[in-house]
Amino acid sequence: MRSILICAALVETFISPAFAHTGSGQTASFVSGIEHPFSGTDHIVAMVAVGLWAVLSGGRAIWIWPAVFPGTMLAGFAAANLGLPIPFVEPAIASSVVVLGLLVALAVQAPMGFGAVIVGLIAFFHGHAHGSEVAGSLIPYAAGFALATATLHVAGIGLGYFARGSAGKVALRALGGLAALGGIALLAG
Repeated sequence: MRSILICAALVETFISPAFAHTGSGQTASFVSGIEHPFSGTDHIVAMVAVGLWAVLSGGRAIWIWPAVFPGTMLAGFAAANLGLPIPFVEPAIASSVVVLGLLVALAVQAPMGFGAVIVGLIAFFHGHAHGSEVAGSLIPYAAGFALATATLHVAGIGLGYFARGSAGKVALRALGGLAALGGIALLAG
């Protein structure tokens, strides 16, 4: 567990806390869709945290919350492509890192539906950011970033299962605290 904490601290230290949403009009391809969620700390931390929180909550949350995220993210993506303006997308995404980090750090046990609403709301903003950046063939790009998102959720679930003992849960909660601090750094700019 100490190794996990050390690795997480090093990743948080050496990855710049830059937003992954540059608004640069990325190439709409399956590969660029896969690459995009791995291009920013906000994506990686938030999506892994969904898996961690689901494992800490247990039960059906382990598969429902990570399933809600990509579906709602695709709805946000579609809304952006239809021209629906949503204010404060970047601050909402940075705030989502803080919120998810705190949910993990505090091992919050939310009712299934309420947890799904939290995850869905966060996912909508992440999806809107994806959708506002892409021009061209949208379906391959959306399929790529949905697959990458699911992969990051599975990584969080795997990490959560790996650290199931009491010492592991303490380490996961510490990772949640680090995620929340990283989100605060994103908000501070």
